[in-house]
Amino acid sequence: MPVPKFTKCMSRRYLALGIIVALTVSGAIVMTIILVTETGTPTITPSPSREFRGVWVATVSNIDWPSSRHLSTEQQKAELVTILDRMVELNLNALVFQVRPAGDAFYDSQLEPWSYYLSGRHGSAPSPYYDPLAFAIEESHRRGIELHAWFNPYRAKSKSASYSLASNHMANRFPQYTYDYGNYLWMDPGAEDVADHTYDVIIDVVRRYDVDGVQFDDYFYPYPISGTDFPDTATYRAYQTSGGTMSKPDWRRDNVNRLVRRLYSGIHAEKAHVKFGISPFGIWRSGYPAGIVGFSQYDSLYADPKLWLEQGWVDYLAPQLYWMIDPPQQSYPALLDWWLDQNPLQRHIYTGNYLSRIFTDGWPVSELVNQVKISRDRADRLSLGNIMFSMKPFRDNISGVVDSFKSDVYSQPAMPPVMTWLDTQAPDPPTGVKAGEREITWNMDQTGVVQTWALYRQNQDNIWELVHVLGYNTTSVKVDAATYLLRAVDRMGNESSDVIVTVS
Repeated sequence: MPVPKFTKCMSRRYLALGIIVALTVSGAIVMTIILVTETGTPTITPSPSREFRGVWVATVSNIDWPSSRHLSTEQQKAELVTILDRMVELNLNALVFQVRPAGDAFYDSQLEPWSYYLSGRHGSAPSPYYDPLAFAIEESHRRGIELHAWFNPYRAKSKSASYSLASNHMANRFPQYTYDYGNYLWMDPGAEDVADHTYDVIIDVVRRYDVDGVQFDDYFYPYPISGTDFPDTATYRAYQTSGGTMSKPDWRRDNVNRLVRRLYSGIHAEKAHVKFGISPFGIWRSGYPAGIVGFSQYDSLYADPKLWLEQGWVDYLAPQLYWMIDPPQQSYPALLDWWLDQNPLQRHIYTGNYLSRIFTDGWPVSELVNQVKISRDRADRLSLGNIMFSMKPFRDNISGVVDSFKSDVYSQPAMPPVMTWLDTQAPDPPTGVKAGEREITWNMDQTGVVQTWALYRQNQDNIWELVHVLGYNTTSVKVDAATYLLRAVDRMGNESSDVIVTVS
């Protein structure tokens, strides 16, 4: 975690850097640096409370948003605003928004058709027209929330869906690589045309939209159907004919690996600040770690997230640890510890948690609260947050989950952790900061660098507590009488030097 710069608005010089103290404030980790001045009076300058607090908003089958494919434009917007306001209430800081459920688009695309789940008409734009992704980004950033665009790379259609595919859908563009397998139409990951199209779709979004991240979930090759192999024999034979010598399982894994590696490079070449993350199935292979028994994504989905971490092809990994804490065969803490041990390049680990099991399987809310605490207890090993699947329990406060999280693990705001391998350049500090009557004001950012403003309050113990994370477009905030510290924060989470004001 980077050390904050010295406070510019203080006139006294510092003789020495005193003590670095790790504190826990309402469960959120706060690093505090005590600076000793010439007079010997300690001045406490904080490093931020850092934790990735994400939630998946699933659009496929209208799981989370929109609640129906028959809503009007204004109803869709209102639902999304309600979701974001709930995220602010819960001190969540990252929306993982499903923009491509099945070769379709929740945004204005020249490459793929509008999603059926948006308007009930595959290939038809919302009417009156608006761009849901652009709207979601604008409203998220207004609230100081990151938006990570969530893509499914190969799924083409759920067979339970009744719509017909638009002419420009990838299954119609590449019918020779479209397979009817299980409950889905699926694209062949071994086909270069499919890989190129998926890559182009994602880079197009990175180029045209102000997303903070790109994410895949656990769907690579499809979950297998017992007794039925995925029908990519012709593609594999073409690979062998061209001189390829890998076995089919290794070839399949290589197809996925090449797309992951290519996207990591391509995304950062387009926009260096856009984060690339993947949320794989929570077990790499049965028996890893010892005692774990379960489905092997390495052998069945041909996904090798252990390799992606080792090679640094992701900025974060969010393994889906969708089991309870205690069962030994799929132990939440044992699996988390194993993933943390596979991270030689020190990328971030954000655990994926199955929040919806409080209503699908009767899990107590305390199970999810305790899982967050377990993840947080390993922050020194780069366990730096959680992503909840999905938004519906938070949206509807099922089983009082909102109240439980607000009163316990998410009682105070936090900012996403800094990815130091991407950028460490701090922005300029806020300008024009003034203390009014129960209000602090400052100038609008003119650089285009600021993503949020971080406001800290000095408590009775002379410790700075993060009390607000405000959107880039904010220039004032109502406060109680106290001493405050304001910092500008860029889109990578780097903080400026301090501006301190007292509201009396």
